[in-house]
Amino acid sequence: MNINLFSTLSDVDTNVLQSLGLPDTTTVALNLTVSQLTELALKRGEGVLTEAEVLMCDTGTFTGRSPKDKFIVRDALTEKAIWWGAINQPIEVEQFNQLHQRMLASLADQSVFVRYVKAGADPRYTINIAIVNELAWHNLFCHNLFIETSADERANFTPDWTILNLPSFQADSTIDGTRQGNFTIINFSKRVILIGGTGYAGEMKKGIFSVLNFTLPRQGVLSMHCSANVGKAGDTALFFGLSGTGKTTLSTDPDRQLIGDDEHGWSDQVFNFEGGCYAKVINLSAEHEPEIYGAIRPGAVLENTRFSPDTRIVDFADQSVTENTRTAYPLDYIANRANPSVGPAPRNLFFLTADAFGVLPPIARLTVKQAMYYFLSGYTAKLAGTEVGIKEPVPTFSACFGAAFLPLHPFAYADLLGHHLEDAEVPVWLINTGWTGGSFGTGQRIKLAYTRAVIRAALTGALDTVDYQILQPFGLQIPMTCPGIPTELLDPRQTWARPIDYDATASRLERAFRQNYETYENPAGGSTSESLFS
Repeated sequence: MNINLFSTLSDVDTNVLQSLGLPDTTTVALNLTVSQLTELALKRGEGVLTEAEVLMCDTGTFTGRSPKDKFIVRDALTEKAIWWGAINQPIEVEQFNQLHQRMLASLADQSVFVRYVKAGADPRYTINIAIVNELAWHNLFCHNLFIETSADERANFTPDWTILNLPSFQADSTIDGTRQGNFTIINFSKRVILIGGTGYAGEMKKGIFSVLNFTLPRQGVLSMHCSANVGKAGDTALFFGLSGTGKTTLSTDPDRQLIGDDEHGWSDQVFNFEGGCYAKVINLSAEHEPEIYGAIRPGAVLENTRFSPDTRIVDFADQSVTENTRTAYPLDYIANRANPSVGPAPRNLFFLTADAFGVLPPIARLTVKQAMYYFLSGYTAKLAGTEVGIKEPVPTFSACFGAAFLPLHPFAYADLLGHHLEDAEVPVWLINTGWTGGSFGTGQRIKLAYTRAVIRAALTGALDTVDYQILQPFGLQIPMTCPGIPTELLDPRQTWARPIDYDATASRLERAFRQNYETYENPAGGSTSESLFS
């Protein structure tokens, strides 16, 4: 194969590239720098520069992940291990093999960008990844989101996993076993991820997250969809939550070092899987999120944002393409970050939910059973008007705050969490970043300053000695006072104009929790929803 002028080829490189199966006529750009990738992305028409000289790219038809088009190869390794269903859809070995070969063949006389990266900041669990990209900006995304390899590591590099990502390649659903032209397919036996038909870069990072969610729990390590930071006293905190609940915002704190904003493992310590952040930027402002705003500088990537042609200044309020506008930047763009991206075992866990029903409190202390229940529930709410036909908030449940990325049954992760909580006696807090005083449309969004205040109070121990009361029908312990937040906001029932309306709405949400939990069958015959919800 051809190696372009940017690259020099060692014997190790030759072995790696040959293992990828690329045609002899494929031109390879290997481990390019940020400036080289940016220059090539602009030259190839993949993006434009903003006023701040940040590369801004569109992801095409898909502006988010496509979970219905994700598959896992069913073979001897996965047949009995995978939690098969709508989330983990099987595809046969023969279908994977023929699709893989057609993808490789399509690269004859084409150019690709290859990068050596890592995932997992704890060297005991690090995996090496060789990534093959059709697009220069995707390769820059991988530079930002994964852990970069050093010169010594590249000189001795052997990939544990390979990603082949070709947005222009369309599957043939009649023979390939896919639903339509786009796809993400994970082969755990061959350790290969195939991605095609979509320009959404997040499929790569979430593909590797799914891999680690399969491999690490089998080694006794809890893999988690959460952000993490650590204080000066070594007090690590974890922030679990679905998109839009505030994981990135709340963990990026000038008074605490950021470990990471999305994916972590918990062994005898907490370690980041990634080397960067992938933050939503809709309505981003320097005032409310200065660290993220400041990280959008040359080398970062913006996705699906827009600017005025006259000024090229990004309008972060513009959602004409999608509300899921994002930026990808390396962790070292955050001044106050942990380096390396590890921290001691956590002293506090926060479960974040944007409750659009307005019935959950700004903060509640959970028992271990409640923590496992809310972990399995992974609750937030869709807002009225966000989708056609949605007239009022809709409860959304995602097991372990990341069901779309869980190859194993949710109880495998919940059991690991329960062991950690009982062994370390870690307090767990439920945080509502959503509404108070009524549901969406009637109530008000809880101020970010108040959410930061309740989290600060939990971290500093200010809530250890205050009195608590029980909020029904959830059985939650809510503090009667908390520094930095008006006392009348702590009990959500008292914020509603008509408490009877609160009771009715809360009862509906509680029933939704129970009905959701009943969809899980504990293969180990563990606790029922009745005993967990107390």
